[in-house]
Amino acid sequence: MPVPARIAIIAALPREIAGLVRGTEADASLVRDGVWLYRVEGAVVVAAGMGAERAAVAVEAALWVAEEVEMLISTGLAGGCVPGVEVGSVMEAGVVADVATGERFVAGVGSGVTLATADAIASVAEKAGLAERFGASMVDMEAAAVAQMAWARGVGFRAIKGVSDGFDFELSGLAKFEGERGNFRTGAFAAYTAVRPWTWGKAMELGRGSAKALAGLEVALRGVLAEG
Repeated sequence: MPVPARIAIIAALPREIAGLVRGTEADASLVRDGVWLYRVEGAVVVAAGMGAERAAVAVEAALWVAEEVEMLISTGLAGGCVPGVEVGSVMEAGVVADVATGERFVAGVGSGVTLATADAIASVAEKAGLAERFGASMVDMEAAAVAQMAWARGVGFRAIKGVSDGFDFELSGLAKFEGERGNFRTGAFAAYTAVRPWTWGKAMELGRGSAKALAGLEVALRGVLAEG
């Protein structure tokens, strides 16, 4: 049944929105398709997987159930591309750049931060390249797709991200744990890491950064919802 909602919050992974939707249940009819859709006061919150294709799935699901959406918000974790972007911090982009096409989208409240959207998890060298090519402070895998859909539908767009890792952080092999629907195969990653002690430090560093970023992101998004 359609619900009144002015805001649709779009993430990649369910854990990125877990705090925001605590105490609510995902729409059971969509979970089997890898779409985790929640209804909260004044908004729908959706996670459907990593990458542009799954971000588009999430937006379509949000617009299918919500009436009168006026704002799409791309959220979740991002990597830092330049020194000075603090791990665990929350940043709102003023511009989103699509690495594949070179398109740039105006976002949010006009901050001086540029978020680049790539098609894979970026290495240290790739982060440096994005900083040089686009002036990017952060990199993710979904925001440009959400921005494109917002532009096509004539609705507002914001990109609010939590920084999980810094410009000099790299943990090789993460891409191999992406599932068919853009999910992250946490169990497989844990098993892979368990027998490779040299990866433990990096994995724990990423875990700490992600946890801090997600806690801050929940606070920021609750503030957005309170503003209406």
